[in-house]
Amino acid sequence: MPHIELSFFPRDLSDEQQQALASDLCEVVKKHFGSRDESLSVALHAVEKENWKAQMYDPRIKPELEKLAKKPGYEM
Repeated sequence: MPHIELSFFPRDLSDEQQQALASDLCEVVKKHFGSRDESLSVALHAVEKENWKAQMYDPRIKPELEKLAKKPGYEM
């Protein structure tokens, strides 16, 4: 039962664009995990640029750097 969480700088995405993004993310997970739509959930979290370090990088990214499948190309 994969749960996908995507954090990003705020974007002016319509409901339709958010649904399309969630659908695209689910397609990738279904391809690699063999999941079904019924088992997937997606959360989209907009994080202000000035809050990225405090809300995302320091508590969630930095402690997991060695475990990340794809590391960011930046340091903070």
